[in-house]
Amino acid sequence: TTMSHGRGKSDCCVVPQKSPNKVEGETPATAEAMEGMRQAKGNAVAARMSRRSGREYDMGTALDGIRQTAKGRPGAKFTTLMHHIYAVDRLRAAYLALERKAAAGVDSETWQSYGLDLEARLQDLSNRLARGAYRPQPVRRVYIDKADGSKRPLGVPALEDKLVQRATVEVLNAIYEQDFVGFSYGLRPGKSAHNALDAVSVGVEKRKVNWILDADISKFYDTIEHDWLIRFIGHRVADTRVVRLIKKWLHAGVLEEGRLTQSEVGTVQGGSISPLLSNIYLHYAFDLWVKQWRGRHAEGEVIVVRYADDWVAGFQHLRDAERFQREVTERLAHFGLKLHEGKTRLIEFGRFARKNCSRRGAGKPQTFDFLGFTHCCGETRKGGFAVLRLTSAKRMRARLQAVKEELRRRMHRSIAEQGRYLRAVVNGHTRYFGVPRNGMRIGRFRQYVVRLWYRTLRRRDQTRRLNWARMTRVAAHWLPLAHICHPYPNQRLIVTTQGRSRMR
Repeated sequence: TTMSHGRGKSDCCVVPQKSPNKVEGETPATAEAMEGMRQAKGNAVAARMSRRSGREYDMGTALDGIRQTAKGRPGAKFTTLMHHIYAVDRLRAAYLALERKAAAGVDSETWQSYGLDLEARLQDLSNRLARGAYRPQPVRRVYIDKADGSKRPLGVPALEDKLVQRATVEVLNAIYEQDFVGFSYGLRPGKSAHNALDAVSVGVEKRKVNWILDADISKFYDTIEHDWLIRFIGHRVADTRVVRLIKKWLHAGVLEEGRLTQSEVGTVQGGSISPLLSNIYLHYAFDLWVKQWRGRHAEGEVIVVRYADDWVAGFQHLRDAERFQREVTERLAHFGLKLHEGKTRLIEFGRFARKNCSRRGAGKPQTFDFLGFTHCCGETRKGGFAVLRLTSAKRMRARLQAVKEELRRRMHRSIAEQGRYLRAVVNGHTRYFGVPRNGMRIGRFRQYVVRLWYRTLRRRDQTRRLNWARMTRVAAHWLPLAHICHPYPNQRLIVTTQGRSRMR
């Protein structure tokens, strides 16, 4: 679909086909000029820059046409998208949306330093994008701790690359948000991890689910094949400049300890563009296939919830679950992906799991972890079946270990400074894990934090004058009490879907 000749949409040269009529007072050179010829390369760029800067660009409505076309014509390809990306207003909005204290990339440029001459820099960036002179810089590699003790590699792009990636994501989201399926929740606007958790709970409680396939794709971001990704993007994006821009990011490389490495597979996790690219890849490699498989081959009910590369599938019949596991493994292998052997399990789970396990003498039903919560077969107060979601013990241990190390580093800081840090920790933990039926676990986390703080203060107080009664008063002043801050899954799911199920 060509979006041209509209306000803020056309970015190609428009020239008359006839010579202008001679007007009295004109110079001969002007009268004899044939304007149907293209200008020299440098002049063409200058003319385009001046025309582009002189017209209005309405960010509020610029993408409405793209959304409507993408929704109404699922097979349409978009050929003119680049001018939406290099619009100065969009780049400025991307800059203002960046985290002020985010780490700098290889250029050592911070949000504050870039903003000293913001308008001139944004105009220069827009011009370089328009004429194809923009070159992304390598991504700086950093590592963060994971709950299992390993390290997760993350990339820190340069600040200008963050701006362009944010602008690109906003434009491409106008297309792909109309295409993505309902059970895809990962890193999308208007959807969160709690939406995915609610979908799992409601699906298991309300549907005929007796078996759960808990799966994780091994090293997903490191094994995305660039050729397949570009082919997937080509299904919707026919603007060669946008495709070329994405290729530049894929081939920019990673800078680690002064050594630049490049690869033909994988996308660096941490950039603004990575979540969208991963969702596009899994949309074609996994989501559409799952929808087709469920309609053609499933004998019973099937639910699927995916958050980035973590997904959970529920089945009514064991034979459906076993067949799905075999065929999805083959499907993902076709696109260079592999299920993690240690994190992929098929377990009995659902309203009849307790009774079946008790009859076999197998004890309690197995549990599975998803997005930091351990899901268990529980009961309501009236004896009905309910999915019990508890803070993952592994996640809690890792967080408490991090708090212990940070308190050791801040041991000789003031109590007020330590209190502010621990208040943020407890608040963040409660806001995420404060779901119904998890009150005991979040209360226990607060107790552990108080104990760690008490030991830290006692260690620095050689006279041992701090007793537990005084510590309780200090903790009550600085640390909020644990409380449930999320509604029950069925309540939020009804509100967010406005009467339509997201389990389609």
